[in-house]
Amino acid sequence: MTHEIIISGFGGQGVLSMGKILAYSGLMEGKEVTWMPAYGPEQRGGTANVTVIVSDEPVSSPILSSYDVAIILNQPSLDKFEPKVKKGGILIYDGNGINVPPQRKDINVYRIDAMDTAAKLNMIKVFNMMILGGLMKVRPVVTIESVLKALRKTLPERHHHLIPMNEEAIRKGMEIIVKEN
Repeated sequence: MTHEIIISGFGGQGVLSMGKILAYSGLMEGKEVTWMPAYGPEQRGGTANVTVIVSDEPVSSPILSSYDVAIILNQPSLDKFEPKVKKGGILIYDGNGINVPPQRKDINVYRIDAMDTAAKLNMIKVFNMMILGGLMKVRPVVTIESVLKALRKTLPERHHHLIPMNEEAIRKGMEIIVKEN
């Protein structure tokens, strides 16, 4: 099976890290993977997105014009990528910073209030892992075990003490994601 995913938000929200961890997880499961980041020169505060493809078959191109799954973390990203979700696909969005929620009725829309939850639990550093947990609940592209292995691989060793908090955030994200339509 092939999963074509876009993750988009502001720089500094962990968008690229989320994509990298998802891609590494797929590699560890022996899948074919592409990871293609795109961000403005601002980095923090500018727009950032990453396209990740995880597949059982070879991937012919990392460039996509439509997606099976869109993970959206701000209004500009929602405006840009909601129309590009394939009919029957999935759109996951964090309610924080979204003024006009998704409107399409031909896709599966999920809301995850990860930013608010992360703030309440003092887990802002791992907000993006809550989002990833939500994805894994509604579309299990990879396993939690693979994500934890990928974290060990991608996080600098000085941050490995945060891995238990990341795992907790993934599980919390699986709890708080809610289907809207």
